[in-house]
Formats: sequence, C-alpha cells, structure tokens
Amino acid sequence: MRVVELTPGTWPSLEELFGPNGAQGGCWCTWFFQTNAEVRANGSAGNKELLRSRVRSGVPVGLVAIDDDDRPVGWVAVAPRPGYPRLARAQVAAPAAGDPPGDSTDVWSVTCFFIHRAARRRGLGAVLLEHAVGYAREHGARSVEGYPVDTGGAKKTSGDLYHGTLGMFTDAGFELVERRGANRALVRLAP
Repeated sequence: MRVVELTPGTWPSLEELFGPNGAQGGCWCTWFFQTNAEVRANGSAGNKELLRSRVRSGVPVGLVAIDDDDRPVGWVAVAPRPGYPRLARAQVAAPAAGDPPGDSTDVWSVTCFFIHRAARRRGLGAVLLEHAVGYAREHGARSVEGYPVDTGGAKKTSGDLYHGTLGMFTDAGFELVERRGANRALVRLAP
C-alpha cells in the first residue's frame, strides 16, 4: 500500500474512493471549509468542485491510500488549521485552557477519515494518521491536532467515526489535551 498527497494527478483516485455520494452525504470533505448553509446550498456537485478547486490551487488538503492493486481505499484530511474556518467556531476545536494566545499557522489539523468498506477493520486509519503526521511535519507543522470520538469501547457506525477514535490517536502518541463533551476530545502531538 502507498499513501499519496491529493493533487490534480491523484484526484481521480479520490473521485473513485468517494463515489457518486461524495463520501458522506455529498460533503466531499468540505464541511470544515464551509458553514452548514453553504454545504447544503452547494450540494454534492458544488462541494466536489470546491474541493477540486482547493486541490488545483496547491493548498494541502489530505492524503489518499492506494492498495497494491492501485485501488483507492482510504482518505485522511490534514491541513493547516487556519485553512478550516469552521474550527474557529467549533467547541471541540476551541483552544484549551492554558494554551498561549497567538498564531496557529503552524498547527495542523486532522479532521476526517474515510475508509472504503472493503478495507475497514485492518488498521488503515492508523496508517493514514501516521502518514498525516509525517506530511504535516514535512510541511513545517509545530503541532498536529485531532478531534476524535471516544467510543468508550462501544461499537459505532462508520458515519460516527469519521473524526477517528480517541484510542487510535493516543496509540499514535497524541496527548489528550481536554475532553470535549461526553464523547469527543481535543488531542495534540508535537511531531
């Protein structure tokens, strides 16, 4: 398996992976770039074009996992935190108590995972997370954040786990910064 940056050249792999529904409900992994109203107004086609335009502009967006048969099997969204306007308004991503105020341009966020149903339960999320951290590090990240779900050991649907699981992040060396509600957390790693 190889994990590659999403670029105009690898875009067809993401299209194949996300399929006609655009991953989850036509979002095309643009939810963190927009307001709820914008996501709905754009619809699947508009969200797809928004993501494609970001890829064409050359800003970091994420990584695609390709299996040995050249089939796309997984996705992780990872980019500088300021590129996700919704995070500035999200309680789960709010600065932690004691965080110094200041510039977050060198803080990167891992916001979403999408694993093809045929590739689930094989540890691909952990592989994608490892590559996301390496990618962020290569691009100058001071730290990498995630906003995972704490399953408490309960089985969840894939639609509930697109942020990743707390266990997956902590197993990768991320520190639990703060719990955010009953089942969410802010985690951070200094790569």
